[in-house]
Amino acid sequence: MAPPIKPTNASRRAREHLTPAEIEQLIAAARRLGRHGRRDAAMILLAYRHGLRVSELVSLRREQLDLRQGLLHVRRLKNGLPSTHPLRGPELRALREVLREYPASAYVFVTERGAPMTDSTFRKLLTRAGDEAGLGLPVHPHMLRHSTGFKLANDGQDTRAIQHYLGHRNIQHTVVYTHLASNRFNDFWKD
Repeated sequence: MAPPIKPTNASRRAREHLTPAEIEQLIAAARRLGRHGRRDAAMILLAYRHGLRVSELVSLRREQLDLRQGLLHVRRLKNGLPSTHPLRGPELRALREVLREYPASAYVFVTERGAPMTDSTFRKLLTRAGDEAGLGLPVHPHMLRHSTGFKLANDGQDTRAIQHYLGHRNIQHTVVYTHLASNRFNDFWKD
């Protein structure tokens, strides 16, 4: 007997990204849930703002942060291009709170036992936050990365800049977000 066929993403949800408003709902929901709401909200915020893959997020180390200068040194996986991103006020505040909770850990995001957060644990907490936020579609970690590309494209950012921000070696992986950008048709008619 053959194993059951996994449903396609398109059959499970209408889109693979969240809007900025939905991201805010997700962060607020994560903040309300459980004992580690601040940590969970900070993880979602950082994954979204920097287009981090789940494995890049959970392996984030303190040495990659320069809070004084407001910089995040992103080590991309999957043969991606590393880069240095600016950290803004909301991210800096969230990171400072998280780092105070476990000052001896080499990792930024850890469990209550002090071990690094796992991909699986982040997936579960994100699913729970998505349910709590009532978004109406199942949420998974890579949606945060897609949401980053979609938002930057909608903001009119240069495709090459988005490519480097997300660490794509091949621009074809980035062009997808410009196809998704809903505002690209805005100037077609001038009436």
